[in-house]
Amino acid sequence: MRTNSRRFATAGAVMTLAASGLMVGVASPASAATSCYASNCTGLDPAATICANDATTVDIGFTGIELRYSPTCRAAWARRVGGVRGDSTTIKIANTNGQSYSKFVPDSASGNYYTLMVNDAGIQSQASEKFTNGGYSTTILY
Repeated sequence: MRTNSRRFATAGAVMTLAASGLMVGVASPASAATSCYASNCTGLDPAATICANDATTVDIGFTGIELRYSPTCRAAWARRVGGVRGDSTTIKIANTNGQSYSKFVPDSASGNYYTLMVNDAGIQSQASEKFTNGGYSTTILY
């Protein structure tokens, strides 16, 4: 009888330790991501941070360029969903502190294209795109 009690106690302890180890060893995607705030976000990829989690589209230009903003991170970036048939474009984010980043979007591309982030805490940001044929689109400042 004592041997069975020890076996059950040992098995129970091992299972408890294993379960707690699994819970501690597993991180949620949000906690595993890099977080930043305002100027610390400048030059970072929004998808590699928590900034993309609460991002909203603040404005959309007439050609489809989007100004994206994360209130948690106080950072902004430009995004284009897909390319334009017959022309390639370069999307750009810039803020009033002079920080800016660009991303080339090929002709008729599919998927999401976005720039790196700029600080947007207490300053304004602007998304724009320039087409290789000379066309140009700008969103409002935010």
